[in-house]
Amino acid sequence: MADLLNIGLSGLSANKTSLAVTGHNITNVNTPGFSRQDTVQATRNPQFSGAGFIGSGTTLVDVRRSYSEFLSAQVRSSTALSSDVSAYKSQIEQLDSLLAGSTTGITPALQKLFSALQTAAEDPANIPARQLVLSEAEGLSKRFNTVYDRINDQNQFINKQMSAVTDQVNRLATSIASYNDAIAIAGANGAQPNDLLDGRDEAIRQLSTFIGVTAVPQDDNTINLFVGSGQPLVVGSKSNSLQVVPGQGDPTRSEVEFVSGGSRQGVTSLLTGGELGGLIRYRADSLDPTLNSLGRLALAVTDQVNTQLGQGLDLKGQVGTALFGDFNDSALASLRARAFSTNTSSVQPALNITDTSVLTTSDYRLEYVGGSYSARRLSDGELMSINPTPSPNPLTDYPVTLTFTDQKGRVQGFEVVLNDVPNSDDKYLLQPTRRGATSISTTLDQPDQLAFAAPVRSEANLQNVGTGVIGQPNLVSGPKPIIFNDLSGLDLNLEATFDSVTGTYTLAQDGGAAWQFVDADGNAIASPTIASGTNNTIHLAYTGASGETYRFEVGVSGRPATGDDFNLSFNQNGVSDNRNALKLADLQNKQTVGVDPTVTGIGTGVSFTDGYGDMVERVGTLTAQARQDSEATGAILKQATDNRDSLSGVNLDEEAANLIKFEQYYNASAQVIQVARSLFDTLINTFR
Repeated sequence: MADLLNIGLSGLSANKTSLAVTGHNITNVNTPGFSRQDTVQATRNPQFSGAGFIGSGTTLVDVRRSYSEFLSAQVRSSTALSSDVSAYKSQIEQLDSLLAGSTTGITPALQKLFSALQTAAEDPANIPARQLVLSEAEGLSKRFNTVYDRINDQNQFINKQMSAVTDQVNRLATSIASYNDAIAIAGANGAQPNDLLDGRDEAIRQLSTFIGVTAVPQDDNTINLFVGSGQPLVVGSKSNSLQVVPGQGDPTRSEVEFVSGGSRQGVTSLLTGGELGGLIRYRADSLDPTLNSLGRLALAVTDQVNTQLGQGLDLKGQVGTALFGDFNDSALASLRARAFSTNTSSVQPALNITDTSVLTTSDYRLEYVGGSYSARRLSDGELMSINPTPSPNPLTDYPVTLTFTDQKGRVQGFEVVLNDVPNSDDKYLLQPTRRGATSISTTLDQPDQLAFAAPVRSEANLQNVGTGVIGQPNLVSGPKPIIFNDLSGLDLNLEATFDSVTGTYTLAQDGGAAWQFVDADGNAIASPTIASGTNNTIHLAYTGASGETYRFEVGVSGRPATGDDFNLSFNQNGVSDNRNALKLADLQNKQTVGVDPTVTGIGTGVSFTDGYGDMVERVGTLTAQARQDSEATGAILKQATDNRDSLSGVNLDEEAANLIKFEQYYNASAQVIQVARSLFDTLINTFR
């Protein structure tokens, strides 16, 4: 009877615990990360009797959670990937809307400016038409400034978001370390602290939404977490931290440092996954290149328009004034070269733009080590050749101007001026185009100073008897801008001598030693022999009082007679001349952006509009890819979560059935005790 009573009591105890575990499952059905638990029973050791071994009841050996490390690892990795893509997608969609919008993009403003130039070229003396050009130029400058500001606002948001995310990472890392400590203590008795394990797994999953981590289980049931390239975020009960600090090279771009005790390590480029990884990836792959592309376009527009205006004359007969501000202003030049915060010298270089057409969209890093300079293009890591080369002897004659060429011999379009020698290991971040869109401004405010006229004109002598016709000369090359005193006294007569036997004629010039005939490449030649009755191009070179050389080309056609004269002179009263205005309008389709200087013949660059279009297309492609990636990673995360929940999730129907089952078990065990009691009472009553 005592044995029967113990058997019943063991059943009551076991089923009472099973009911408690089932109730625990039901009440935690909505608890994030909770894993369903069940009890594991085993029979007690049987007792031997003369008739054999008789069972002595049941006992609970474990309260087990339904868990798979493989499925949980899949959820963690899928969460990190999905959060990365979501953060990237939310940012690049804003950028795509900004650049491609009909009211926010650059293209409409560019088209308005060149449309105004085309209108003004039709009537170059019309002041209202000229004023419209100034207004549209101002609108274009403001549009560049506004787009830059909006993108820069995004950069500032990313800085703040990185700080907020790292705070969450540090909080969760501390929590996970505390879980590790509690689990190690609780697990010392040999049993698994299921709820603590679930809490830690959920904390790791939450951590994966912020940053990608590698989890390494240990023998004492703790888990070590690593980020980046193996930096230990959590080791046992100890946690390290991440800290967002201003960038060493660019303080406007926050960087992430791994802090362990008193040591720090920059890990920005090493972090992947999670919201933090997505923000860093977006900034590196999309935001920075877009700012640089936008800046390069603004610099190219400024350079090409200002340069062309400097090749003509305004309504007052003066050399044209720049429409946009000087991008090589000393204040702007110093902002393009940033000294690292770790530098030990106070040397501040200046970066001047030398050729906007060959600029890339990359940043560069300049280092000074052991008396030698080295530079690397950051977009592809290519090492630049520096001229002058400081090896084997250090440069000692300062100030020094450094120019840069890549391994294919392509100049990079800028130079760096240093007024003094840096200290060894000093570094500088070179950003030739980063601020181009915010620094562009319209400085010309007088419409009559727009140089729409060409500086030189030609005409045939009214006394000519032949049918020779001379076209208007085209300025092929010269100083930028042209020098008024060089051209104001320009006067050249070309006299034709016709040979009736050969049907050709020659031209002789009487402009003196300042003039000479040249070929298309600028090489001096004798007086050209020209076929009559055809269109011919004459190339001329003129050396002004300043020593500068101007090259012109002029078309001659028809059949001039011997003694016919043609005159080239300064375009003193060219009020209605629109030749330079037409060249300004032609800049819209001229290939002046991203030119490869090592390629001759077919142009390698793109126009202003195409350059901006390429940038918009690139961002649009990345946006479409991000949307596809978001759908794919979302589906992968859902599948991983469903797989985990199918094993670990609580099923209320199943738990309700378990409640009924364990209640019946409990009642049956109670009935066993009741039978034992009845037998005992019967036995006692027999002795009364």
